[in-house]
Amino acid sequence: MSEQTLSRQDERILPPVGLFPAMLALGAGGLCIGTGEFAPMSLLPDLARGTGVSIPAAGGYISAYAAGVVVGAPAIAVLGARRARKNLLLILLIITLAGYALSALAMGYNSMFAARFIAGMPHGAWYGVSALVAASMVSPQHKARYIGYVMLGLAVANVAGVPLVTWAGQTLGWRISFWMVAAGLVLTSIMVMLFVPSVAADRSASPLKELGALKSSQILMTFAVASVSFAGMFAVYSFITPALTKAAGFSTSAVPWILVLWGAGMVAGNIIGGRLADIALIPSIFCIIAWNIVFLGLFSLTGTLQTPVLIVLFMLGCGFSLVPALQAHMMNIAGEAQTLASSLTHSAFNISNALGAAAGGFVIASRGSWLSTGWVGAAFSLLALLLMFLSVRITDGRNHER
Repeated sequence: MSEQTLSRQDERILPPVGLFPAMLALGAGGLCIGTGEFAPMSLLPDLARGTGVSIPAAGGYISAYAAGVVVGAPAIAVLGARRARKNLLLILLIITLAGYALSALAMGYNSMFAARFIAGMPHGAWYGVSALVAASMVSPQHKARYIGYVMLGLAVANVAGVPLVTWAGQTLGWRISFWMVAAGLVLTSIMVMLFVPSVAADRSASPLKELGALKSSQILMTFAVASVSFAGMFAVYSFITPALTKAAGFSTSAVPWILVLWGAGMVAGNIIGGRLADIALIPSIFCIIAWNIVFLGLFSLTGTLQTPVLIVLFMLGCGFSLVPALQAHMMNIAGEAQTLASSLTHSAFNISNALGAAAGGFVIASRGSWLSTGWVGAAFSLLALLLMFLSVRITDGRNHER
């Protein structure tokens, strides 16, 4: 049976070497891209010194990456709608590799800003297309669970990739951190070529069909929820190094290992969140957003106490269980625009990234404490809860009218 053959019983795509190696390849991409996204946040003081700007100004590098995701996710999804998904994944890896090579070679603010924008462009499309590939290899009732497994790469990035790359950047210079991510992307490309199934391009797909998703009020409301739901997380994470060192009194060398707790929470959250979403999708989304409100507030209240703040950071990591839940919800309502809608979720997450970094930087620059980012985050999550409530009410009302 060829690797493109569909199982007649459950319409799954059969990977060439097995499900585990295929998921490992997709997860490896998430590991590299996640490491490349988050490590510069913990290296922000080093990047600021290396490019001759202040720490709040260096927050622009985070926003540049997020802007790349926001622009790149829908653009690549629309332009690649009729391309075979395995080939599209390889193209995305090549663009990402170029972005990290340019980041390692950057000489000042403008060149780093541009390099981070390029590196971010394939981010949303990678996770969106990877989620579609993962869902195509399993039965529908396990879809959210395997989307969560794809996102485990992002979680493991915070357990292993980010601490390792952050340590290397602090010890050997920040440029080495970007070269390490680039090397991982080369290895991931080889794994994708060997293990991910080849699926013929959907000839019925078209840019117009993909763009048609933007007419759906459900998709737009879900996009809005995702756009603010993680702003608080990124407000905290973007300035986590000065918060831990200046407010909680940890040493700079301890920061990479403290971030392992955050990553461990993300691993737990993605596993649990995917399972919860398969059982009760919409209630899970509400509960996870409420969870984030509580622990973002607790970050501001406990940030000067070393043991409590470590516990809170783990719990905040668990809040990333919202990712597979929102991704599954977006795929459920996407209709024929699966590629665009799936990618839009991650575009929205990085709007959160940009909003969080900008809002956190603004509050700190306005004489707020390093811990005030937690209150910023709680406010964003409260807004996400309200938007999700309105989304469900609007949808239920329209269904009732029908």
